[in-house]
Amino acid sequence: MSTVVIIGAGIGGMSAAARLAKAGHNVSVYESSDTVGGKCRTEWIGRYAFDTGPSLLTLPAVYRDFFLKTGAPIESVLELVPVNPSFDYRFSDGSNVTFANLSRFQTLAAISKSFGEQASTQWNTLMLRAEKMWDLSREPFIESELRSPVSLLKRTSFLKDLLTIAPWKSLRAFVKEETTNQHLQYIIDRYATYSGSDPRKAPAVLLSIAFVEEAFGAWHIKGGIGQLSQAIYQRALDLGVTFVLNTPVKEIRNDGRKATGVILENGETISADVVVANADASDIYNHLLSPSLKRTKSERVSLSKSESSLAGFTLLLGLKPAPQQPRLQHHTILFPENYDAEFDSIFTQQVPVENPTIYICAPQDAAMVKESGYESWSVLVNAPRHSDSGQGWNWADESFSRTYAAKIIDHIEARGISVRDRLEVLEIRTPADLEKSVGAPGGSIYGTSSNGARAAFLRAKNRSPLENLYCVGGSAHPGGGLPLVGISAEIVSNAICEKQNVQRGKS
Repeated sequence: MSTVVIIGAGIGGMSAAARLAKAGHNVSVYESSDTVGGKCRTEWIGRYAFDTGPSLLTLPAVYRDFFLKTGAPIESVLELVPVNPSFDYRFSDGSNVTFANLSRFQTLAAISKSFGEQASTQWNTLMLRAEKMWDLSREPFIESELRSPVSLLKRTSFLKDLLTIAPWKSLRAFVKEETTNQHLQYIIDRYATYSGSDPRKAPAVLLSIAFVEEAFGAWHIKGGIGQLSQAIYQRALDLGVTFVLNTPVKEIRNDGRKATGVILENGETISADVVVANADASDIYNHLLSPSLKRTKSERVSLSKSESSLAGFTLLLGLKPAPQQPRLQHHTILFPENYDAEFDSIFTQQVPVENPTIYICAPQDAAMVKESGYESWSVLVNAPRHSDSGQGWNWADESFSRTYAAKIIDHIEARGISVRDRLEVLEIRTPADLEKSVGAPGGSIYGTSSNGARAAFLRAKNRSPLENLYCVGGSAHPGGGLPLVGISAEIVSNAICEKQNVQRGKS
C-alpha cells in the first residue's frame, strides 16, 4: 500500500490518518506544535478546564461512523451528553427564548410563549424549508467531492432543487421574506457565523444548519470537546499511525505534475506516494507550494477571489461558586440591539465590535473543574482578522486586548450576569494568538467564509490539481466546523483508496 505523509494533526488530518491506516496505508503525521487537535482543544488552567475551540458537537453521526469504521464504537471511548436546553437566546429588549434539544415541539412552544403564535408558525415554516434544503444539499454539496458547478447541472432535478435552495438569495434576504420577527431573524443570522460569514452575503442554504442542529441535536463530550481530539489521536496510534510533533513542514515536494513528499523545516526530506495537507489552503498553495507552480494556478485564483472567515476574541473565565446566583445554561447568547453594526465592523471597517454578540459556554460538567461549585466559562465574540501589515486590525496590542476584555465583561454584567465578584482566572485569546498557535492566517476560525453564492466553489478542493496531493480540514471542501471537517477526512481517505484500487486494477 501507499506511504502517506499528512501535514498537520488537526481533527481533519488525524481522522484521515486513522481511516487510511485502517485501509492498510503507511501513515505519518507531521505537526508543527507540541500537541495534537488543532483548534479543537480542552485546556486546563489551574482548577478549570476550558474548551478553547469548538464548544459543542453537532451531527455526531459523522464521528460515530469514524470510530465504528476504524475499530470500535464512539461510546467505547467518549461519553456524549445531550445539551438540553440547547441554547438560551437573550435580547437587548429584555426578552429571551430557550430552544429545546431534539424537540421542535418544545421549541415552538417556547417561541410562542416569548414572541407569540405567529412567530412560532413562522419558525416552523422556516424549519420545514431548512429540512428540504438539507435533504437536497447533503449529498451533492457536503458528502461528495465538489469539483465544479457543471456536475450539478447534470442532475435531473436541477431546476426544482434550485428553487428550493434559492442560491440567488442571501440568508438575511430569504429569512426576511419568511418572518417579520427581528428576534427570529437574529437567531438565523447567527447561523451564518457558524461558517465565519456575513448573513447579508452568505447563501440562504445555510438555513439548513438550523435544521441539522434541531434534528440531530447539540452534544457535549464529558471532560470537554477536546476529548474528541484525544480519542481520534489514540485511535490513530492504535492503528499504527506515526506522529512527529514540533516538526514544521517547509515545502511540499513535487515534480511539477505530482506531489512526491515533503521537506521539513530542519531540511530533512521525506518521500511519500501521497501527501495530505491539513493546513490552511492559502498556506498550502502560496507557501508550501511555489506560487509560480502552473498546475495549481486555478486553485490560487479561486482562493484569491474568496473572502476569509471572521475571527474570534475569546475570554476564558474561571469563576468561584455563587450559591445565590442561578447557573447559566450550557450555551447563552447575548444579542446586541444592532446586529448589523457587528458585521459592518468585522467585514467592512475591520475593527473590533463596540457592542458584540456575546456567546457564553458554561458547561455543567463536573469533569471540567477540580472542585464542586466552580465554573469554567468560554466567552467568544466575533472579531476582525488579525493583521500586522496595516490592512486590518493588529491584535498584538496587549493593552487594547485587556481593555476590550474588560468592556466585554461590562456588557455581560449589564445584562444581569455577575462575573467580577466571582472571577478567579481570566485568560485572553486573540485572533493573533490563534494564528500563532494553530497556523490559522489572521486567526480566521473557518478558513474561508461562505460569503456569496459561489463561495463553496472557491473553497479548496479535496483533490488538488497537483496529483497525489489532497486537502483536508476547515479551509477545504466542505468547510469548517467539526462535522464538516470529519466529512472532509472521509472524502479524502475514500478518494485516495479509490485511486489506489484503480491503479491496482490497471497493473
